Amino acid sequence: MYIPYALLGRVFVYLVVAVIILTLISLLIGIYSYKKNKSLFPNFIFFMLYFFYSPAKLICRTCSIKESIVDDIIIEVGNAVMLERFKQVNGKCAVILPQCLRHPNCKARCDPITGYECEKCGLCDIGTICEAAEKYNFKVFVVPGDSFVRKIIKSYRPHACIGVACHMELTESMQEVSKYMPVQGVWLLKDGCYNTEVDVDEVIRKMEMCNNNAL
Repeated sequence: MYIPYALLGRVFVYLVVAVIILTLISLLIGIYSYKKNKSLFPNFIFFMLYFFYSPAKLICRTCSIKESIVDDIIIEVGNAVMLERFKQVNGKCAVILPQCLRHPNCKARCDPITGYECEKCGLCDIGTICEAAEKYNFKVFVVPGDSFVRKIIKSYRPHACIGVACHMELTESMQEVSKYMPVQGVWLLKDGCYNTEVDVDEVIRKMEMCNNNAL
């Protein structure tokens, strides 16, 4: 059987060029939307940057643009896309925090299913988030790793979730968790393995948005 390799080669090249152009367009629109705090073609941007995550990072690297902007855009666009569903949730809701927010002197014990159990000692911001969560009917989980997120989804079965993590981990986690429920993400202000920081007011603002607090 005759196989038109030349034609297939041209088609492949055209597809690659098309992907690069569309990724570049979505990246430019995403950067503009992010800088202007607007939401332009969110579904298109989310789809393109989600499926062509690595090419988008490569384009940024080639153009001397910080690669984390791709994660920032995906998180912000993802928040916008899922916001209305998130607002309408009536049911169990969770806030999932990374264990790196804990103070170095934290004495909380780690449950094998739900993670660290905050004692609200006041050494870090987790206690403040826990107090707000009680007000807005959210349950807080402080997790050592991604495997705990899956355990929480399986055992607690929340209807909506607020996730906090560093840029790259938050991007990956939001994509995974959004298969099961609407998610809102808040990235860390200070990355690292311990003693990190988050905008507590932003986390609380996300909780206030959810209709769940009317229960």
